[in-house]
Amino acid sequence: MKRTIPFLITLIKQGSLVKQIIAGLVLGILVALAFPGFAQGCGVLGSFFVSALKAVAPVLVFVLVAASIANQESTTNTAMKDVIVLYLVGTFLAALVAVFASFLFPTQIALIDTKDALSAPGGIGEVVKNLIFNIVDNPVKAIANANYIGILAWSISLGVALRYASDETKRIVTDLTASVEYVVRFVIRLAPIGVFGLVAEVVATTGLAGMMSYVRLLAVLIGCMIFIALIVNPLLVFLYTHKNPYPLVWACLRESGVTAFFTRSSAANIPVNMNLCRKLGLDEKLYSLSIPIGATINMGGASVTITVLTLSAAYTLGVQVDVLTALLLSVVAAVCACGASGVPGGSLLLIPLACGLFGIDQNVAMQVVAVGFVIGVLQDSAETALNSSTDVVFTAAAFEHHRRKSQSHV
Repeated sequence: MKRTIPFLITLIKQGSLVKQIIAGLVLGILVALAFPGFAQGCGVLGSFFVSALKAVAPVLVFVLVAASIANQESTTNTAMKDVIVLYLVGTFLAALVAVFASFLFPTQIALIDTKDALSAPGGIGEVVKNLIFNIVDNPVKAIANANYIGILAWSISLGVALRYASDETKRIVTDLTASVEYVVRFVIRLAPIGVFGLVAEVVATTGLAGMMSYVRLLAVLIGCMIFIALIVNPLLVFLYTHKNPYPLVWACLRESGVTAFFTRSSAANIPVNMNLCRKLGLDEKLYSLSIPIGATINMGGASVTITVLTLSAAYTLGVQVDVLTALLLSVVAAVCACGASGVPGGSLLLIPLACGLFGIDQNVAMQVVAVGFVIGVLQDSAETALNSSTDVVFTAAAFEHHRRKSQSHV
């Protein structure tokens, strides 16, 4: 027994995180099927893990972005611009894919009443107003409430100011970042236990049949996300690198997408992506900035969710959707997705804004949001897996593009 405990600790610390997560998934399903009462109690493990991730992610983003900008050199500016372009283009293309898929496979949904009152943006003016006030939010309040727009605004401002600080001050900021990353890596190693608790509770509560509800809608949503991950993203990478993109894409899906699928939080998956970028040999000055920013604005999966659910509501109500309106929806969905929160379900409350394009009543639109929460077990997981893995894919593509250009000038 004395030897068993150290062995288990060593296994958790040094073993493959992906394999451990898969083991936690399988074990969670088996326990839920065999002992449903016990499995529901195991949900506290999943709640603890997710709460820990939510606690460390805002602090990590704040410190990471500030330190990255403070130590940023002009040599990485071009690569960072390429990353931002890829983020924005990828999010818009995701919305277009969702529009075409919805035209090919029009889906109607059962609109249900929501029990809990939900707040959602009422129009473009309110969205802009909320954005402005989030930017100037108190930094302590922004971190406490996980207001990532406010966190980014303050961390960027602090980072710019710290560029003029002494080298000793910059080293302190760098050491602080390393310390925060150490704490986050410890939390991430608890992922298998958290996944076990999350899966056990879900299966014990809803049963395997409960996860198969709204099959057609889920098929369209997840089909779009798979198409983006395996066709659209590789095409963009190829255009930037002129190399076979699939080794990179598969590596990102395997090591980033799998973890994000279960944590359901792009922000919480930042440490996993940082570690993957390190393994890929990317420039730390680039990925330490692009990955936190990507967790906020690179939201292709959210763009798909907003578009598909909005068009499904339109089809259900018999609204005629023309091509121009669908294209406008793509733009609106892409803009909304960029402002979606990087936490579970962050994209759903922006659906009523997109529904407003078709004159859909806010009460009905909120019922669509409720449908989103019903299918959220799979939809939000797939959405986050696409969003988070794409952060690394595009960062690697921009790094390779910039490196190839630099070599050609030598």
